Amino acid sequence: MALKAVHVSDVPNLDQVPENASLALYSTRFSKAVEMNRVPYKIPKFLVVGHRGNGMNILTSADQRMKAIKENSIMSFNYAAKFPIDFIEFDVQVTKDDCPVIFHDNFIISEDNGVIFEKRVTELCLSEFLCYGPQKEAGKIGKSLLRKTKDGKIVNWNVEKDDSLCTLKDAFQQVEPSLGFNIELKFDDHIVYQEDYLIHVLQAILKVVFGYAQDRPIIFSSFQPDAALLVRKLQSNYPVFFLTNGGTDIFYDVRRNSLEEAIKVCLEGGLQGIVSEVKGIFRNPGAVTKIKDANLSLLTYGKLNNVGEAVHMQQLMGVEGVIVDLVKEISDVVSDMIKPSKGDESNPQFSEKELSFLLKLIPQLIQE
Repeated sequence: MALKAVHVSDVPNLDQVPENASLALYSTRFSKAVEMNRVPYKIPKFLVVGHRGNGMNILTSADQRMKAIKENSIMSFNYAAKFPIDFIEFDVQVTKDDCPVIFHDNFIISEDNGVIFEKRVTELCLSEFLCYGPQKEAGKIGKSLLRKTKDGKIVNWNVEKDDSLCTLKDAFQQVEPSLGFNIELKFDDHIVYQEDYLIHVLQAILKVVFGYAQDRPIIFSSFQPDAALLVRKLQSNYPVFFLTNGGTDIFYDVRRNSLEEAIKVCLEGGLQGIVSEVKGIFRNPGAVTKIKDANLSLLTYGKLNNVGEAVHMQQLMGVEGVIVDLVKEISDVVSDMIKPSKGDESNPQFSEKELSFLLKLIPQLIQE
């Protein structure tokens, strides 16, 4: 069930909200405040963003690059920083004792005496969360860390270069400071969250961000529409993007089911941009124009962003950046792509009709 429209107080934007706050207290001027304070987020160049650092782990893939370095780890983040990228993207959840940690899956899966079990990340305290996988303390052995594949199979989380689990604070303190953070606010698609819970979780994350970000560029993003809207209300320092599958998957919450709905969410809530599954853009190229006309920024994610030609096509379409797994390869492609050509420093522009025609020439880009 979606949250009802909520309102801020006479103060248009809040850097922090009191611990016991309820948005019901902020009851009069939200739409006016949004109108006054939504400054479009201008992206100065075509961005390359490392997905979960140097790329997500696909443990069943034949491509060794997909299991080279443990995803969402300090090692992966700093390895990605060696290449000419602008941001890394990672997933943040909050433990039972209010510590923001970096982990993608909703559950930790492990094995004890031959019995496989899973525990929800948000129901663990920090010390228990950190005891899985490699340990920082010399000589200490962590509990096994397994993973469930999309088809439900349980596999060992084996990568060539492993690393310990980490917190959001660790990332701020240990990752190359010039590298921007795209912080995905991670929630379970199958849970209906209460407003007070979302506020509590977001406050815990914002406390760490405000305490340690310094001059590091930050973008917040979330698939959870209410979390995206709330983090926009709770702070004005950093842009907030709405994550969407762009209609490639269908959800109970209609706000998640199309790029047009994503535009609506952004405009009504004062968000600064959209991050779409790339297939959603290729299937609906006309949406790019609508997004630009709404003064919203547009990034994409998805496996097709590991294909240089698909990235180049997006740049021509007006997409402003890509979240990628093959950081080295795609950062090289983009570096070559954005070099000005002699005699013509501008990129060719295509009409919606021309773009649709071009997309029909590369059907593999729009297949399931």
